[in-house]
Amino acid sequence: MAAPIRKIAKPLAQNLTSDLDLPVEALQHVLDLAGQIKRTPSRFTKALSGRYLSLLFEKPSLRTRLTFELAIKQLGGDSVSHAGLIGEREPVKDVARNLERWTQCIVARVFSQETIDQLAQWSSVPVINALSDLYHPCQALADVQTLREHFGHLEGRKVAYVGDGNNVAHSLMLTATRLGMHVAVATPNGYEPNAGIAAQAAQLGTVTVTNSTAEALEGADAVYTDVWTSMGQEAESSERQRAFAPYQVNAALFAQAKPDAIFMHCLPAKRGQEVDDAMMESPRAAVFDQAENRLHAQKALLVMLLG
Repeated sequence: MAAPIRKIAKPLAQNLTSDLDLPVEALQHVLDLAGQIKRTPSRFTKALSGRYLSLLFEKPSLRTRLTFELAIKQLGGDSVSHAGLIGEREPVKDVARNLERWTQCIVARVFSQETIDQLAQWSSVPVINALSDLYHPCQALADVQTLREHFGHLEGRKVAYVGDGNNVAHSLMLTATRLGMHVAVATPNGYEPNAGIAAQAAQLGTVTVTNSTAEALEGADAVYTDVWTSMGQEAESSERQRAFAPYQVNAALFAQAKPDAIFMHCLPAKRGQEVDDAMMESPRAAVFDQAENRLHAQKALLVMLLG
C-alpha cells in the first residue's frame, strides 16, 4: 500500500511564477503527490471540488491547455479560459483583480515574464506560470517526474540539454539541480542561456554551459532538446537553422550519452530540425511520458496550492 501523503497546515508555496517559487521541500512534495495521483487517481476526484481556474493564453497551446483543463476537472473543479494578449484592453492589474473575484487560481501562458509577475503582484489567489519567455516551470516538474520514474532516483544523474538556451533550459537548470542532478547545456555560440539564470542555477547545484555537444553528453543519463525557433522568433528561423544544424539530436549524437540514456523533448517537435524522426520513434524516447506527466504534475501542483 502506498504511503499516505503528508497533510500540510499551510501551502508550501503561494505562486509558481518561476521555478524557485517552489522551495525544495515543496518541489519534493509535488513530485511525491504527483506519483500518488498517477497511481491512484480515484483518491483525488473531489480534492478540489468547487474550485475554478482562470486559464489565460497569449500563445497557442495543446498540452498546457488540455492538461490544465483535465487536471482541474478530474480533481472535481472546473475552468474558464481566455485567449488574447493580457493587458491589451485593460491593465494587467485590473485583469488580476477581476479574476480573483471569480476563480481560485490564475494559470497564464504568456510572452513576457513581466505579465506573470504583475498578475502575481495584484492577485490574491495563486498564479501559475504556464510558460513565459524566461521560464517553463510546469514543464520542468513533468520532466523531473519522468526522470525519477525512469531512473528511480535523481541524485548524481546527468541530463544534457542540446539546442537553444531558452525558457525550457532555464527551468530545467533551476529545478533539476536542486534535486541533485548535473545539468549540462550545449548551445551554438550566441544562443547560451540567460547568464543571470545560469549563474543562479550554478549556485544551487552542478551546471555546465558549453558549445560542445560531446562535453554535454559525456556520461549523460538523458538527452533533452527543444525547437530551435520559438513562437515570436519566426524572423530568425533561417539563421537559427544554420546555426543549430550540428546540434540535431540523431543516432550519432545520442550515442555520445550513456547506453541506457533516454531522449526527452517538451513538444511540439519539429522533426527533421532539432530531432530526426528515428529518434522521436526510438524506444529510448520518453517524450510522451513527459507529455502525460504534465497532467499528473499539474494536478499535484493545484492540490498543493489550492487544497
